[in-house]
Amino acid sequence: MEKRKEIVVSGIRPTGYLHMGTYFGAIRNYVRMQDEYSCYFFVADIHSLTTHPNPTDLRGNVFRVLAENIACGLDPEKIALYVQSDVPETAELYSLLNMIAYKGELEKTVSFKEKIRLHKENITAGLLTYPVLMAADILLHRAVKVPVGKDQLQHLEMTRNLAARFNNRYGELFPEPQAFNYGNELVKIGSLDGNGKMSKSENEMSTLYLADSDELIRKKIMKARTDEGPKAANAVKPDYIENLFTLMALVAAGDTLQHFNSAYNNCTIRYGDMKKQLAEDMVKFIAPIREKALSLQADKAYLGKIMKAGAEKARQSAAATVKRTKEMIGMKYTTP
Repeated sequence: MEKRKEIVVSGIRPTGYLHMGTYFGAIRNYVRMQDEYSCYFFVADIHSLTTHPNPTDLRGNVFRVLAENIACGLDPEKIALYVQSDVPETAELYSLLNMIAYKGELEKTVSFKEKIRLHKENITAGLLTYPVLMAADILLHRAVKVPVGKDQLQHLEMTRNLAARFNNRYGELFPEPQAFNYGNELVKIGSLDGNGKMSKSENEMSTLYLADSDELIRKKIMKARTDEGPKAANAVKPDYIENLFTLMALVAAGDTLQHFNSAYNNCTIRYGDMKKQLAEDMVKFIAPIREKALSLQADKAYLGKIMKAGAEKARQSAAATVKRTKEMIGMKYTTP
């Protein structure tokens, strides 16, 4: 008898463009997970409403994110790949979980405090209860593993708290999901200007997007921050130099990386040569993903079929969870 696969859930907001940080920090792991786990991956369009996107932009972004994920290697035949709002059970479980979530714990989340600091006059109920919607996404499929970055760990802790609170009040139903990624450390890719991480919507000239043209990739890498080079053999690399070597390790041949590492260690490195080589290797890496994504985006009928099939898979799991949730709460008033 085949062992039942553990359930993994993750979502990507349809805001900004997918970039190299997204790919190596998340999507590459998703592609591996789809062969080892029962995966539910979704485009989090309801989550994106906290930033009030233009309806036309939202629609285009959802199609683009779907296309880019498939172009990166996600197989809709192996997983449930769906759009969040196509599974109405998400909103239903969200409303039920809000009944056991407390205002005080929601106000303490780092993300909410940051939003208050930056946008004091634009705080909606959706922003306050964002972690509850995230919990609904996860608990809807009774996931045991969630691939998240460090910035989402507090929200995942909220999901575990809500699962435990429901289980204590009504009976055992939800697993308490754990953060999960391959290896102990996620690949961290910094901005090319040396300031923070690559971003989906900021520092555009310092972020390598999967939609960038060959010419733009070369231009961005040639403008990447460098310095005068090491003054002593085997010197420790500054973060912004280490970042260039990290990128090269991800897309270049091993002997290429070794060559430039040796040049750095013996103080003969020429950053211009290194960046030219990195640019060409990056073009070879990104171009096939970009071209496949563009081809998929042009085929709205195909993407529509993917959305529909993914929603049908997701709703099977979601409907069973919501039905059982309501029964345990006592919301069962008729016999079948």
